[in-house]
Amino acid sequence: MAGHEQTTPNRSDVKTTKQEGSKKHIIAFIFSILLTFIAFALVMAGEINTDFVYIMLIVLAIVQVFVQMAFWMHMKDRGHTFAIIAIFSGVFVVFTCVIMALFWTTW
Repeated sequence: MAGHEQTTPNRSDVKTTKQEGSKKHIIAFIFSILLTFIAFALVMAGEINTDFVYIMLIVLAIVQVFVQMAFWMHMKDRGHTFAIIAIFSGVFVVFTCVIMALFWTTW
């Protein structure tokens, strides 16, 4: 067995990822429920200016999207670069189409 070598991988070659505990998931879930409750309360309160409600709903929706992407879709972890690029490219195309449609209808 002089020509037979057994190689073992170095610790730097092995990818190790720290598993997220349920504590982070529970906190993210509570935060998502809180954001949903705030949006519901804004809509149900009839005495608030509607422009303010629309703006706050958009802001809360954007925050909700980032919470969902970070904690439930694990976009904050490494190795999701292509998915993040694809999502932001899709958002760019949608915003471009919406802006062009607004210009087209008002022109």
